Amino acid sequence: MCLFAVTALLAGCGESKIEGGSGEGGGSPQTEEATEHAEEAAQKREETAEIARDREVLSEIESKKREETAEATAKRREHEASVKAKHLQEASTKAAKALEEHARKQATTREHQATSKAPPPSKAPAPAKPERPVAHAE
Repeated sequence: MCLFAVTALLAGCGESKIEGGSGEGGGSPQTEEATEHAEEAAQKREETAEIARDREVLSEIESKKREETAEATAKRREHEASVKAKHLQEASTKAAKALEEHARKQATTREHQATSKAPPPSKAPAPAKPERPVAHAE
């Protein structure tokens, strides 16, 4: 774009000399101003394009960072869920074993009670008290 402005400037200068310009000041102030304006506009367009590219790169970087953060969070949550499930499984297994042991002890106790239906040995029977004669009122 700058090349075009410079070419236009040279073409403009050439025409004024060919036309037999008055030769005042070497170049017309309007042409210099137009060239300066064209260069500034071209520079501004380049800066705007560079800013746009920088924003796009920044957006891509931020997007990638968000994606990586989301993946890390998902992995962490998955690990936590796995650990929690493992602990629950262990607690469940422990509780089931405790119930089985309790049931086994109860069954053993019932077996012993069933096999020893005979009355448990007790102290010798207390001697029977002699009956008192009841006085009859006559």
